[in-house]
Amino acid sequence: MSMIEESEARKRILEVTPTGETESCCLSEALDRYAAIDVLAQVDLPGFDNSEMDGYAVRAADAGEVGVRLVVTGEQAAGADLGLSVGEGEVLRIFTGAPIPHGADAVIMQEDVKVVEEEGGMRRIEIVEAVDEVGEFIRRRGADVCVGQKIISAGEKITPGRIGLLASQGLGEAEVHRLPRVAVVSTGDELVDAGAELSPGHIFNSNAPMLAALVKSIVGTQAGLFHARDDEAVLRATLQQALDENDVVLIAGGVSVGEHDLVKQTLTDLGVKMDFWRVNIKPGKPFLFGRRGQTQVFGLPGNPVAAYTTFLLFVASALRKWAGAADERGETMPLPQVRCNLGERVDYSQGNRPHYMRGNLRDEDGVFMPVGLQASHAIFGLSRADAILRVEPGMVLELGAEVVALRLP
Repeated sequence: MSMIEESEARKRILEVTPTGETESCCLSEALDRYAAIDVLAQVDLPGFDNSEMDGYAVRAADAGEVGVRLVVTGEQAAGADLGLSVGEGEVLRIFTGAPIPHGADAVIMQEDVKVVEEEGGMRRIEIVEAVDEVGEFIRRRGADVCVGQKIISAGEKITPGRIGLLASQGLGEAEVHRLPRVAVVSTGDELVDAGAELSPGHIFNSNAPMLAALVKSIVGTQAGLFHARDDEAVLRATLQQALDENDVVLIAGGVSVGEHDLVKQTLTDLGVKMDFWRVNIKPGKPFLFGRRGQTQVFGLPGNPVAAYTTFLLFVASALRKWAGAADERGETMPLPQVRCNLGERVDYSQGNRPHYMRGNLRDEDGVFMPVGLQASHAIFGLSRADAILRVEPGMVLELGAEVVALRLP
């Protein structure tokens, strides 16, 4: 298979990425899930005319002049509607959120009146700031949401604010898409787990926990972790289990062309149909995408920076679409774009593939500054980066050049 451009890779992946089945979940578990259906309002918001302020419910015609005195005939707090009413020359003490009494058509703030006690215990208010118009400081029924209005669209992410909106409708559950079951398979004899003795020629396995963390950050699900040595039988058994039990399988390492890179052939033997396996980017050229039925398989490079970069460029959008996101499109960059200026000169005149450079975005002056070694194995710089910059082959960017960086999650 020939090497393809990254935009074509994203397009191919998302064209065949399914959306998970729907399920109901309680609101306490719905955060960051994606709505599976349109939701229509069942009640008006506000549900009744109510006061926006602590003050007095009045007839606007009675309170339109400074110095007028009006009789206080009662009190309406937030809660049960007492069925009170306001007549000519009368007012009712009212509190924020309380239903507007019959006859009242405005609320005057308590700061805009002076309370006057008279003989016999009669209480009046004197207008200090006149009411300007009918409806002043009244929240009208349905002014925010009306019954039948679409309040959430299918494919929208359920945020804390949207959870509040659903709860305001008396809903305790949300209909969402099922999250994908994801496996992370690391490969290689050189890898050992944290806590093990590190003998010469071995390295600690950083890809598996990093990729699992990326999965959780994108769709909130806990990935299953597998590891396979460079042994055909072990690799076959490991991949067979991962494919059988998951919707998405991420394989870190073993997808290049070396004699010990066994993944491609093993996947083919297990019935995985290869779509492509090389992408024209750096780091991340040996990136594989294939399918077995509805299960998607992504083969990521073994170098951690390359694995991280290709995950964000290709896998993250697929996971979001799988989880029900409606706005994932293959032709768009999957990360937020920020226009900024380059903090140092970049000479990529000898480059032959688009290169994703790691760096920091200084928000105070809008500057992108490269950070750390710009090599696919150099994880320290990646750990300090909060953005990446795509540099085209043959480019020389001078200090201060205007560029567009991609903000990392």
